[in-house]
Amino acid sequence: MKSKDTNEVKDTVRERYAEIARKSKSCCGSGKSSCCSGGGVTAEQIAKSIGYSEKEIESLPEGANLGLSCGNPTAFASLREGETVLDLGSGAGLDVFLAAQKVDKKGRVIGVDMTAEMISKARKNAKSFTEETGLDNVEFRLGEIEHLPVADNTVDVVISNCVINLSPDKEQVWRDIARVLKPGGRVAVSDLALLEPLPKAALESIELLVGCIAGAVLVDKSVKMARAAGLVSVETKCTPYPVDEQFEAVIPGIGKVLDLVPKGKKPSDYVTSMLLTGNKKG
Repeated sequence: MKSKDTNEVKDTVRERYAEIARKSKSCCGSGKSSCCSGGGVTAEQIAKSIGYSEKEIESLPEGANLGLSCGNPTAFASLREGETVLDLGSGAGLDVFLAAQKVDKKGRVIGVDMTAEMISKARKNAKSFTEETGLDNVEFRLGEIEHLPVADNTVDVVISNCVINLSPDKEQVWRDIARVLKPGGRVAVSDLALLEPLPKAALESIELLVGCIAGAVLVDKSVKMARAAGLVSVETKCTPYPVDEQFEAVIPGIGKVLDLVPKGKKPSDYVTSMLLTGNKKG
């Protein structure tokens, strides 16, 4: 991506996700449609394709699944009753609500998002969640993931889903993750990452940035940033992100990548769904 002012990047991303949040029920006007485009792939289909079970999807308040995920971090976070969990870039609350069911009444889940419209949407969903489950253990805070509105050493588990790639200062994100984690705390992050560098023209596309592509970094670089922040036992697992035929419906602007990559290449040759896990030293 061309050198842009950090605030300009954040404003562009914020407006994109504010627009998604403003649309009724889910971003495309149907409770099961994908926010990412007007394509035929639904939010429910996306969720199932990246590891969410039908039971998990059915347990969510209507409108919590906006089709913006690239993995299921709660499935790998080994959440336990009574833990405090922090979700970076929590959106409408999908992973917050799943985590809340796992930590139960004695636990707490905090969602942080920099988009006021998303926070408002998530808080409305939280009311429905409490009515349906009897759990009142979630809260949503407005803030940036580079500077989390969370005290030092207070969180057992940090999760995030397809969000860190959007940040223009990923090193600071990882430093703040380490800051808020308790000693011995752990992280489970799902994110889009690169298997090989994108063509230069793709990196310069702001459309691909808000679509989570241009901001993605190589898998090895993600590991280095996490370790540099002080995390240990850092491991990654990469899996294919929805098949190439679905990419335009899932990620806006992916057609540009098809136009820009060398002949014979596919988006999946570059982009992968990465799960990164690690711990803060005890």
